[in-house]
Amino acid sequence: MEYELIGQPAYTALKVYLRPGESVTSEAGAMMAIEGDVQIETHTAGGVAKGLLRRVLAGETLFLNTYTAGPGGGVVWLAPSPPGHIAYIPLQGGGIIVQDMSYLAHHGNTQQDIVWRGLRGMIAEGNLFWLRISGYGGVWVNSYGHVVEKTLQAGEKMIVDNFHFVAMSDTVEWNVRKFGSLKSFFFGGEGFVIDVEGPGLIYLQTRTMPELANLLRRFLGERSSGGGVSISFG
Repeated sequence: MEYELIGQPAYTALKVYLRPGESVTSEAGAMMAIEGDVQIETHTAGGVAKGLLRRVLAGETLFLNTYTAGPGGGVVWLAPSPPGHIAYIPLQGGGIIVQDMSYLAHHGNTQQDIVWRGLRGMIAEGNLFWLRISGYGGVWVNSYGHVVEKTLQAGEKMIVDNFHFVAMSDTVEWNVRKFGSLKSFFFGGEGFVIDVEGPGLIYLQTRTMPELANLLRRFLGERSSGGGVSISFG
């Protein structure tokens, strides 16, 4: 499947060129524009009951949009919500585990499942689940900031900040835990981290949304310093 990334590096969007009969599926609300002969079908993932359950538990929207090109072919433009990068991850029978807010689109013969993160996952991000996409085709993931790809050899270990995580191969062993001692956990600025061990690929983002929110809170309070106007944040 042919595609193009436009607007790099900070405000990247995805253009997918569909030949007759080809299709691409994206999260709801990601469509930016459509060109040519393209039909749209809105549906849930993996059947109605399972799809609703998976999407709700994984923190995603309930519906997906599948765009299929007719005899004339067409182009679908997709844009993620956060400013940043888009990366393509090919699937050749294996699977990829994606942080729920980083999923943008996929194509091919794939299926979606949920991955249980444990109670630490809920404490770390308010979410117990990640998305697992497996099969043959490919997945586009988005990030806040740039996507960095790291290859882990068998037995190679790495500690990843919880909020910098984007995706990883499902061959990677992982565990969510608190950062260091209690003092480091509360005052070290990291909170929870993920221990990962290869083999497989790890995808990280160079910026995080919580850090942006904390930065903005320094300048936006419940009351402005000038005229006493109430400002609501979050």
